[in-house]
Amino acid sequence: MSLINQYHYFPRSRALPPEHEEAQLLLREELGFEDNDLAKQQPKRPTNFLGFLSGPQPPRPQKIKPFFPSLQESPARLLEWLLPRREHQSFALNAVLVVWLLLFVSLLTTELPTVDGDSKYVVNLDCADSLWKRKNGCGVDGVNCHPFSNSSFAFRCPSKCADVQLLNPHAVGAYDANYRPLVIGTETYRGDSFVCGSAIHAGIVGNRNGGCGRVNLVGEYGDFAGTRRHGIQSIPFDSNFPLSFNFTQNTQGFKCSSEPRSVLLFVSLMVTVILSLFSTKSKIFFPIFVIMFAHVSFVSDPPQASYQNTTVLSDHLSMFAKRLLPAFFVAVIIWMTVVKRTLSGLNAPIEKTILWLGGFWIGALSNYTFEWIPISRLTAHDLEQQPGAKLALAVIIGTLSVIVVGQVCYFWLEGRLLKYLGLYGLFVLAIMVCLAIPGVNLRIHHYIIGLLLLPGTSMQTRPSLLYQGILLGLFVNGIARWDFDSILQTTAALRGDGKFNSVVPAIIEPIINSSTTEGLLASFSWKFLPNGIDGISVLVNDVERYRAFSDEKAGGGTFEWKRPLDVAMNEYFRFAFIKSGRTLDYSKAGLLLSNGTWTA
Repeated sequence: MSLINQYHYFPRSRALPPEHEEAQLLLREELGFEDNDLAKQQPKRPTNFLGFLSGPQPPRPQKIKPFFPSLQESPARLLEWLLPRREHQSFALNAVLVVWLLLFVSLLTTELPTVDGDSKYVVNLDCADSLWKRKNGCGVDGVNCHPFSNSSFAFRCPSKCADVQLLNPHAVGAYDANYRPLVIGTETYRGDSFVCGSAIHAGIVGNRNGGCGRVNLVGEYGDFAGTRRHGIQSIPFDSNFPLSFNFTQNTQGFKCSSEPRSVLLFVSLMVTVILSLFSTKSKIFFPIFVIMFAHVSFVSDPPQASYQNTTVLSDHLSMFAKRLLPAFFVAVIIWMTVVKRTLSGLNAPIEKTILWLGGFWIGALSNYTFEWIPISRLTAHDLEQQPGAKLALAVIIGTLSVIVVGQVCYFWLEGRLLKYLGLYGLFVLAIMVCLAIPGVNLRIHHYIIGLLLLPGTSMQTRPSLLYQGILLGLFVNGIARWDFDSILQTTAALRGDGKFNSVVPAIIEPIINSSTTEGLLASFSWKFLPNGIDGISVLVNDVERYRAFSDEKAGGGTFEWKRPLDVAMNEYFRFAFIKSGRTLDYSKAGLLLSNGTWTA
């Protein structure tokens, strides 16, 4: 029996023999010497501000104490009762994944090619597809967008097309449409309208599940009415356009199955809930990650496929395979540094499912859950133009500030605050370096926001479970939808089909002659072209009707427009310079009224 055991064995009230008293004194001296030695070996914490940031001593690791622990342990107990052997449990969870895969693949067969009653393929349209190419893509007089009439085709639209909006201004007469669906007209629609948005407005397809119909090209049309139908306000246009179209609900001869998004959402949601409830291992993150990635890639927010293709499935498969592998590599790093610390030893499967998995789905379905936020792209240009964007950004920054303060307190309690302050200092330094690089613009995509903020959730608290899930979902949605888009983009790439903010031509007051035998004749002229400008382009009723260059006749030329005698409607004229083969910004619309007078 050791001395320590002897010491604790004897009651304190009893008298000790002399040899035991001596042993007790020796023991106290030895223990006192060891305590003093240990105290000397322990480093003293600094008493300055850094010492305060180091947190309390000893640190207080955060650990979730489950609510109703017996209830939350019931899924694990049920699994142990049904399948007591570990290999049988693993087999059951793998079987769940196989069932999900089979159901998922079988429901995606609706995207396979379909033929209509005339044995022609049904065309799959994207929500932003139109028959008239924007930004002068149709060429002078629309030569590249024929046929204008006497043609039709069956089409299929995906769901949620009523929510797809313009992100750059688009000319409709004197009006610049932006941040709204591009639908011009009622029953008969202008050729540059979104076909699927117009089909929803006409009641041919639904917004929730999409649908099929037949579009008919009817050629030139004038005086497009603007009405509000089925949640879409169409834009009026009081002049003519060379290409227009209408719809018929003619789907005879083929079956148009609506998108099974709701069914696939239920299947994927149930499978991830089962995995979360019945597995306490942090590695369950990986199958859940793949399921979420597949759901976004094929169902909830699939990327844009080839223009007017007979099937979008091949494009979606290609992009899914391309993006999943690098995303999964990043997911491994995320698990090692963030998710593992949060989920390991978490004996609260119900809370994990509600907070962490629920947040994961909220972030992954951000095109549904966050669609009410009036911020399309986090750029200075969009924040300046989009109504309500600045206020929404201020609210988001305020909310994030409150969340950051809470997370800082938890890191301080765990004694890890200094380490993570250093990490985020490096993040801020990297952002500052990116901002200082000339010739490119910093673009903070929502997948970048997820990656930047995820380290701040690497602890086991209930708020961290929710925040981490939302950020993981944002990362999945961003990569599955847009790929690893660069955080450094040139001005041209960031602008897309937006404005250059360039100089526009100064047009001399037109000479109008309304007494000709052929009708009205309007002559427009300009004095000269500035240095570096190659030519000039003219839009009439938003169709390019004239394009000339300085080595031909644009240096001091004129543009003549004839209006037939039997035409009496307003007409809109815009002018733009051409430089290096690109058409720069068009001027504001000048109006040639139906009575032959001009207003600028």
